[in-house]
Amino acid sequence: MVRIALDPTPYHHDHGLLDFPDIAARLGYDHLQLTPHADFGPFYRYPKADDALVAALRKRVADAGITIPALLPVQRISSPEEPQREAAVRNFSRIIRLAVELGVDTLNTEFSGRPERSEDSEAAFYRSMETLLPLAEREGVRINFDPHPDDFVEDGLEAWRIIRGLNSSSVGFVYVASHTFHSGDRAASLLPELGDRLGAVYAADTFDHHRSHGLRYISNPPGNAARVHQHLAIGDGDVDWTGLFATLGRTGFLDREDAILVSNVFAEDERADEISRFQLERLRALIDTGRAAASNEGAGADA
Repeated sequence: MVRIALDPTPYHHDHGLLDFPDIAARLGYDHLQLTPHADFGPFYRYPKADDALVAALRKRVADAGITIPALLPVQRISSPEEPQREAAVRNFSRIIRLAVELGVDTLNTEFSGRPERSEDSEAAFYRSMETLLPLAEREGVRINFDPHPDDFVEDGLEAWRIIRGLNSSSVGFVYVASHTFHSGDRAASLLPELGDRLGAVYAADTFDHHRSHGLRYISNPPGNAARVHQHLAIGDGDVDWTGLFATLGRTGFLDREDAILVSNVFAEDERADEISRFQLERLRALIDTGRAAASNEGAGADA
């Protein structure tokens, strides 16, 4: 069945890297997705982990009785600025090797280009993947991409087209619930098309910024290009969780052993323990609901 992983970002400021496995286990999680951390793989910079740190982390993971099913690196591999892109490829290549040393076979990441230069960023993405994809395929590492708000591709369907263009089963999709209203609010139609190329789903809520005729959020100056979204606890926003998990049930995602659900609430660090436990409870309930909905639909179709 699908694995539920904790995103430890709310704990980055108060705990060391090697504390994260114990934190995840203490909160009831069996899995941890390692997000950008200054001691391991910081945002946009060269990874800082050496063999000794990787070995220490592996031991802490084993001692805690959990697993790390995925790393989340963020590097500017789609930057239209060539020096940035070249550095990002070098950094990402190192992350792939670190994943192998850590015994991790999945990287969940972002395209990391620029929306105002979408054509140049797309070209940069494919250029970077000419180097990264053969390395990932050789090492048995899968790379899943999230079309993040303020990236060169934000719409989920268009992101899938870009991924599909690589023509490799080693590349997949990350569906982020808190990006629902930036990515087209198309889970019911997109997720079935992705099939087993959907590698991960991130679980946090958000408000629909399109509501109230676009005035739900007011940012100044009017018409600026800011992308506003939240990572709230499930139920605190506008995401249709019942519908999302019914779709995940129909597509078989919830029954796949290689699939990952990541709890990634960032809005309430002061209640991180409480929220993390709540998220785990809600995700387990939603999995049951989604699987039951899929089973009932199957029974109805056979009747």
